[in-house]
Amino acid sequence: MANILDIRRRIRSVINTRQITKAMKMVSAAKLRRAQERALAARPYAQMLTNILKSLVSRAEIYDPETGEPKHPLLAQRQENNILLIVVTGDKGLAGAFNANITKAALRFLESKQARNIDIETIGRKGRDFLRRRYPAAKVQTRSLAEVDESLDTPPESGDRSGATQITGEHIGILGKVDFSQAHRMAESVIERYQREEIDAVYVVFNEFKSVIAQRLIVEQILPIEQVGEPAVRQSEEMTPEEKKRAKEAAVSAGVGMRNTDGAADDAAAKFGTAQVDYIYEQPPAELFRDLLPKYVAIQIFRALMESVAAEHAARMTAMDSATNNASDMIDSLTLVMNRARQAKITKEIIEIVSGAAAM
Repeated sequence: MANILDIRRRIRSVINTRQITKAMKMVSAAKLRRAQERALAARPYAQMLTNILKSLVSRAEIYDPETGEPKHPLLAQRQENNILLIVVTGDKGLAGAFNANITKAALRFLESKQARNIDIETIGRKGRDFLRRRYPAAKVQTRSLAEVDESLDTPPESGDRSGATQITGEHIGILGKVDFSQAHRMAESVIERYQREEIDAVYVVFNEFKSVIAQRLIVEQILPIEQVGEPAVRQSEEMTPEEKKRAKEAAVSAGVGMRNTDGAADDAAAKFGTAQVDYIYEQPPAELFRDLLPKYVAIQIFRALMESVAAEHAARMTAMDSATNNASDMIDSLTLVMNRARQAKITKEIIEIVSGAAAM
């Protein structure tokens, strides 16, 4: 049987570990609350922009009646020969299977598009490290938190590819404090490549966050824009009942609300797109599409970043809650082992005393 001193030392070690995991859980819970508030604060602008575009689409011609060409290149449908995949993971670990599930979803998507040329842009250190070990890099543009505001990502030059699937961009450190300007610059780079016909479609894989117990891992098509306001989800994976149960327990113990961030749209914004009114637009439709569609793409990327950050904090909070509970169970088990060892030692000493007295 183990030495009592060794068991006590191990119990102290587990207690210290439990204090760390409990503190990390509370930190993640606080960050999750802020991420939820930011997602809610950004929703009215996104909702109004979406409804304006819906109104414009319903009242203006999307395609030129003479040539049949779309009035904006982002609406053009082409055969998918060259694809850009944006993979959004976290920069840190200790979040359970959060990053692993995203990279697995990315691999499943890549397997489904094996016959095409695929460029990958990674957001987050974990996805970058995972994919870098499997696919070659082609003029990787690394951005630190200090460098991300300096300039646009430079797209790779046309020429020989490093492989059918290659990494063309890396964005590290931007998830610590997500800003719309970052998403806007990424959208400008993507749109520029799409308009030059270097890529024929753009997909983003991320963890969609509605609430702590309402999340799903999705692969969503951003370009070309098929239908404004309707997410083009190509793959999705819901949380299991067991995962929802653990997330709910962690949220309740940490005091985190479980309200849905995808709340009811603002009444004025919702009525704008559906009202039976014939609006008169001062600018021609082509000019309106040219100004609004890039902003719509930037909003989609910004939403993916915001929801991924919230989902990561929720996953880390749940993982640290499970680690804390496991540490408590281990402490109870070790305490029981220690008590048994003490009882065995006391019993042995009593037997030795009794045996010695009987021998005299």
